[in-house]
Amino acid sequence: VRAAVLGTVPAAAALHLLLDGHASVSALGRLDSPWLAVVPVIGGLLLGAGSHLVARWRPRRPVDPIEANALLGGRMSTADSLIIGVQTLVSSGFGASVGLEAGYTQLGSGLASRLGRSVNLRRADLRMIVGAGAAGAIGAAFGAPLTGAFYAFELIIGTYTPFGLAPVVVASIAGVLVARSIGLGEPFFGHYAPELTLSGGSLAALLALALLCAGVGVAIMRGVTLTEQLFKRSRLPPPLQPAVGGACLGALALVTPHVLSSGHGALAALVAAPPALAAVALTLLLKALASAISIGSGFRGGLFFASLYAGGLTGLMFHGVLTPLMPQLALDPTVCAVVGMAGLSVTIIGGPLTMSFLALESTGDLTLSILILAVATLVSVLVRRTFGYSFATWRLHLRGESIRSAQDIGWIRSLTVEKMMRTDIETSFADTSIRGLLAAYPLGSAHWIVATDPFGRYAGLVSLNEAHLLTPDAERCRAKVSTLMHLPRDVLTPEMNIQEAARLFESAEAEALAVVAGPTDRQVLGLLTEAHVLRRYTEELDSIRRDLCGEAWLPGKD
Repeated sequence: VRAAVLGTVPAAAALHLLLDGHASVSALGRLDSPWLAVVPVIGGLLLGAGSHLVARWRPRRPVDPIEANALLGGRMSTADSLIIGVQTLVSSGFGASVGLEAGYTQLGSGLASRLGRSVNLRRADLRMIVGAGAAGAIGAAFGAPLTGAFYAFELIIGTYTPFGLAPVVVASIAGVLVARSIGLGEPFFGHYAPELTLSGGSLAALLALALLCAGVGVAIMRGVTLTEQLFKRSRLPPPLQPAVGGACLGALALVTPHVLSSGHGALAALVAAPPALAAVALTLLLKALASAISIGSGFRGGLFFASLYAGGLTGLMFHGVLTPLMPQLALDPTVCAVVGMAGLSVTIIGGPLTMSFLALESTGDLTLSILILAVATLVSVLVRRTFGYSFATWRLHLRGESIRSAQDIGWIRSLTVEKMMRTDIETSFADTSIRGLLAAYPLGSAHWIVATDPFGRYAGLVSLNEAHLLTPDAERCRAKVSTLMHLPRDVLTPEMNIQEAARLFESAEAEALAVVAGPTDRQVLGLLTEAHVLRRYTEELDSIRRDLCGEAWLPGKD
């Protein structure tokens, strides 16, 4: 797993060196030749043609680690993960404004999932090992074991559990050690330790910067969506869309190469020698536009490092605007850059603790890390309450998935009415007399009778106890069963999940509902009671709680 993930780093650098003459093209002040602006177009053509061929071979959409852990119990396709890894490498290597981190996590999680399925791990353990694969990948990429571990907990697993601490942290540490053993995985930001002293005014200013980053991050996410919709509505064939996006990127690169690739080199240059305010503002605008065009046109990759670079630019722009207006605050430009990185990346990626530990492990400054924790917490709460999504879950939301995190909700979808319903039901024709019903079903033999028409289609439910109360009334017993029917329109279908069934029970105010083949084909298949639904729901929640606490491994536990 580590070898596959770490191999993408030198491969991307080799592509940059081969195509652009520099291992880090984003660090350039300008392109060595205007013809180098054609490189993203070539990459777009290769990616578009390759994606078209892959779609014919594997038409099903690939699943990322968050979606796999939320809906599929950690089951991922190894082939899809390798394909996404290669596509991400091609995208970033040819200059698309995307990061390799999405490829890291996809490869790490996909190969870990394959390993877990090969030894038949339980659902909870498979989800955990998928998170461990992502932790090792991110830890190795940034040279930061705590960052990798909490990336897995916050973004891939969806929750922190003491039971999962050991495998996830060990995987992250192992990733860092392997990376360092081959000369990779150094802290991305270096060890910057400023003399940080905060007054009330400077702290308020930095928190205001965090709010600005939240707004910029949401704007970038919506911009990606808008760009993607524009490409889809265009008449361009899908295989050509990345090439057109590459042409747009090439035009932006002629203004500044800082928009190309993920921005590792550009971020280092940004911190070493902050440019003038106008250059910072222009680069921020073009970088946001380049990221939106890259993903919207079909390039593969994520926004992890791109959000760090854009956040650094936002912080420097904030410093450049505020310092002339309020020089008494004496804000440090690098502190503003780091705060901007944390604020924007938490908005787009999520994971406030992940970014706090990244600041601590990258700068070695505890005071600054405490500030970053406050900023990350503020941004996380604000974005959750207003926008509600990170970039990954926002894109899943646009596809129709109601996922807010990687917390396991797949069991809800897999626990369907078909699996819970009773099929040994008692039925009666709706036009049968009540006296005939009472003769066929003595008191206590059943609770509910499903009334049907002569063709076996559902007509309503009859309470047998209610019917037997009419025994003394001979005249009333001569009436038809249809006069006692309840819930003629409220029915369940086999594919409904337990959550949908519970909502229907609540809205219908029913104790039991019939299960029919479909909305139009109302052939009766079974019966389901609200009590059984609530009991199964409670049992599943208790099972998940025991998995999270590690009780499933204790003696005497199943």
